[in-house]
Amino acid sequence: MILSIDTDSATPVYRQIVDGLRIALVNGELAPGDSLPPVRRLALDLGVHFNTVAEAYRELAREGWLDIGARSGARVMKRSVPDAPTRDVDARFRRRVEELIAEMQARGIKRSRLASQLRRIADALDGG
Repeated sequence: MILSIDTDSATPVYRQIVDGLRIALVNGELAPGDSLPPVRRLALDLGVHFNTVAEAYRELAREGWLDIGARSGARVMKRSVPDAPTRDVDARFRRRVEELIAEMQARGIKRSRLASQLRRIADALDGG
């Protein structure tokens, strides 16, 4: 598992860890039963405080991705995906996409490039 963070990003480090691990989980790079690195080891590898990694693990546990045991560490759980998102989830998704698109446009990336990248990423997530 390769996880990287950008300390210059406006996105908090714990959120970058959550997002990076979630991508690995969705893509099947981490499967049910897999163990994640201990909090302190991952923190050392990333050069961040262990509480930052611990918060990321807790967030993924709240989402149903991880089982966190006192002695056993963080282990990937089998997770069922709801048939349809709630309105709140859908609204948050739309907002995050809008924020990301606005940020990238502010950095000079053209709409056509953004659209093609979004399609490519969505296709990859669908296995296509």
